Amino acid sequence: MAIESAVVVVGGGLAGATAALSAAREGAHVHLVSANESTLRQASGLIDALGYPVADAGREGDDNDGDGGNGVAADSGPLADPFAGVDDLPADHPYRLIGADALREGLSLFDDTVGDLYRGGHTDRNALVATTSGRAKPTARYPRSMAPGLVSDERPTLLVGFEAATDFDAPLAAERLSAAGVPFDVTGATIAFPGEYRADAAVTRLAHALERDEDAGDGRTTRQRLADRVRPHLDDAERVGFPAILGDSHVEEVRADLSERLGVEVFEVPTGPPSLPGIRLSDRLFEALDDAGVSMTTGTPVVDFEPEEDGAGGDRIDRVFIDRNGARIPYAAEQFVLATGGLVGKGLDSDRERATEAVFGCHVPQPDDRMEWSEGGAFADHAFARFGVRIDERGRPLAADGTPEFENLSAAGGVVGGADVAREKSASGVSLATGLVAGRTAAEEV
Repeated sequence: MAIESAVVVVGGGLAGATAALSAAREGAHVHLVSANESTLRQASGLIDALGYPVADAGREGDDNDGDGGNGVAADSGPLADPFAGVDDLPADHPYRLIGADALREGLSLFDDTVGDLYRGGHTDRNALVATTSGRAKPTARYPRSMAPGLVSDERPTLLVGFEAATDFDAPLAAERLSAAGVPFDVTGATIAFPGEYRADAAVTRLAHALERDEDAGDGRTTRQRLADRVRPHLDDAERVGFPAILGDSHVEEVRADLSERLGVEVFEVPTGPPSLPGIRLSDRLFEALDDAGVSMTTGTPVVDFEPEEDGAGGDRIDRVFIDRNGARIPYAAEQFVLATGGLVGKGLDSDRERATEAVFGCHVPQPDDRMEWSEGGAFADHAFARFGVRIDERGRPLAADGTPEFENLSAAGGVVGGADVAREKSASGVSLATGLVAGRTAAEEV
């Protein structure tokens, strides 16, 4: 017996969650199927819409350390208004195909979903957030815990790193920010985390120690000893940035307590994986999915599908199959959303000859000559970076002849091609915009 729903969403990242919420808000019964934990748990927690114009994205000097930071281009710099750059994008970019309004509505859905967890919804403009690499990254939405650390804020700043969290070299980050010409004085210090921890201690362990305010010795708690160790480095600083490990579900409580003890405002700096801000966002989204009545199956990949027997030329999907301990479990629906990610997320497969969409075999435009997949230079305009299915204005994947692959399939997120999201700093925005459209299209056809 197949498990039946009106809409099945395949993929549990930001795009899949957005599509499921979008469809559910239109009244459809949705079932979300995800192979693994959300990829948001490895992301910085920042929500990028469009950070750099195509001509300037990824120029030499950008970093690639996992936090999504980006050096500021010397001539034109990052985009102040992401919507102002949409019309200059290539014609096959997802924003051009589904419209800038989809991005705006996707961000609005995100704002409604996360509530007070995030900031930035009051304006169309990007904010510049300092990252652990010492770069200023343009982003449309940022966690509340990072708000006091915006680069536009001119207050003198102290960055603090921990010996037990080696991915944040605070003095180096401060040096880079100063060299970039930020409008504030910034210094960095590295201190020992209160308590006994190995150099490779899990960031979740450190976060829990701060959240629980554990006894760290000498009759003092973790937060007390942390404040005592930071205080000698304050000098004239009016705010202090820590790597984003200030608690798990009670980060605001930890920030408020440390701010009071230090007498200055405390903020988090986005870090690479594993990312507590990403985990917090994932948890909030899945709470919202549960509240919206979305059914979920996680930890089980979709391995196959079956077209409708009476479909004209097999142009409708009847069901997909998940692999559960070797058993094929069918999930039937009237509409399906493909949100499995790109090459990194394994929504696309590739070999020495072709790149292919992994679940439904949808068409993936690409140069026939594999030597044309990439260019010289790490930050060059690589064709493979834009690989993915092409969609129409309703988010439906298109075959080579320009017609929809399946009448009841739409796509969202990294599996959609046409955008070099790493260079543009647009991954989250593409997921939100295409997820909104794909979910709405699915619900309208039920």
